Amino acid sequence: MTRSAIIVAHGQPSDPAPAEAEIAALATSVAAHLPGWDIRSATLAAPGALDRAVAGLTAPLIFPFFIADGWFIRTALPDRLAKAGVSDGTVLTPFGLLPQVKALAGDAAAAAAQRHGWSCAETVLVIAAHGSGRSPHPAQAAGATAEAIAATHGFAAIRIGFIEEPPHLADEAAHAGLRAICLPLFVARWGHTETDIPEALRKAEFSGVLLDPLGTLPEAPKLIAGAIAGSL
Repeated sequence: MTRSAIIVAHGQPSDPAPAEAEIAALATSVAAHLPGWDIRSATLAAPGALDRAVAGLTAPLIFPFFIADGWFIRTALPDRLAKAGVSDGTVLTPFGLLPQVKALAGDAAAAAAQRHGWSCAETVLVIAAHGSGRSPHPAQAAGATAEAIAATHGFAAIRIGFIEEPPHLADEAAHAGLRAICLPLFVARWGHTETDIPEALRKAEFSGVLLDPLGTLPEAPKLIAGAIAGSL
């Protein structure tokens, strides 16, 4: 029996097609590290995408391409899988909660500082995170990432600024100084990373470096493949 996994992301309800294409491309990159596997993808925002992705699969692994394990992972995804007829799937740890992804976040920020000739000790790291006005899980995920980075990289300060709850990104990014890095704790370039984060940084008059979203870094496909294979 061919082993199978589905990478599931939230997507973009207002414009589902580009996000669907981006996650499909990610699945192709992940599959390159998993010969013999059937790697598929779907976003929850695209009508019918999950139903098409699970068609014909037996006991698929479900990899949530999310930063936290909030409502979408705990409630929406199991409900959608059940409605798609999946009773034998296994939902894995979300992308953002993997220890190796937390390590990637710290390494990416430290590498960015080094590229600019800054030591971590003189660099302020601002983590841009989603947050939630209703659930503690997104903030907890961001806090766990910040703690992991602090344990391995000696940044001058690590601040967390949220989009949907205080402390807000515009406040945390303000007065960060010239030697500052903003790391978006997001999986893709759609939605908040294209609008809210740049707007908050402009409001804060942030003069540091804005990195690509964590999930778009080139190391991500290999990490996802390792998480999928390592779950067996």
